[in-house]
Amino acid sequence: MNSVDFAEAKVIYHVDGSGPGLVLVHGTGGDSESNWGHLVEHLTPHWTVVRPNYSGSGETQDNGEPLTTAVLAAQVVAAARAAGAVPFDLVGFSLGAAVAVFISAEYPTLVRSVVLLAGFVSGEDSRQKMQFELWRDLIHFDRTSMARLILLTGFSPDFLSGLGDAAVNGHIEAIVTSNNWEGMARQVELDLKIDVSDQAQRIEKPVLVIGCTYDHMVPPAHARQLAALIPGARYIEMETGHLAPLEQPARFIELVSEFLRGCAS
Repeated sequence: MNSVDFAEAKVIYHVDGSGPGLVLVHGTGGDSESNWGHLVEHLTPHWTVVRPNYSGSGETQDNGEPLTTAVLAAQVVAAARAAGAVPFDLVGFSLGAAVAVFISAEYPTLVRSVVLLAGFVSGEDSRQKMQFELWRDLIHFDRTSMARLILLTGFSPDFLSGLGDAAVNGHIEAIVTSNNWEGMARQVELDLKIDVSDQAQRIEKPVLVIGCTYDHMVPPAHARQLAALIPGARYIEMETGHLAPLEQPARFIELVSEFLRGCAS
């Protein structure tokens, strides 16, 4: 575990492997371990993998001010620079996809290519707004129900049914006890106001956008909208729920690796 002091924050990040830089940006309520930890060993033979925890996640500490996309993007970039992993390929998941869009437009000299998983352009859609407001309320008043909702909307129906009662209950308990709830609440407030439509239209890098067919957190229409805004972006769908790296890790690694290697050749 490493840290870099940046703009009144102590940003925690992990570095593994060797080769060209690859920066993985987690989503709302996630962190560098919960979203990416199980995938690292498959990437480190080919890349120097940097996994930052932006504000609200992991052990990263800041001044407690409201979060902005610009602040989170700057924290990710600071971690990549501190790790000596610039320029880098960039993978962003959910809120992390929006952060990756911002980085790609605002720090173009640092980015080689981009993968955006289950991303969204803004939180203005009425369904998304209702969902994020529900998250905010449940985080404060009923975290067990919030954990249930994460599983119900995060996994595809068939995958969740196949886990069985014991595994589902174990996941619920783990979410309730280990989640950084106050940090997630701050990230949800950003979800509600985020808008990277301008940045998306200014990206001039190779981009793969991945939607998730059975995603009830961020339905794939949002990923398709994101792909349509980015000049020359390629779009593909995985037959998973929102938590694709957990539901189909091998397929996700395959898509990311093939795309990044194709861009490098």
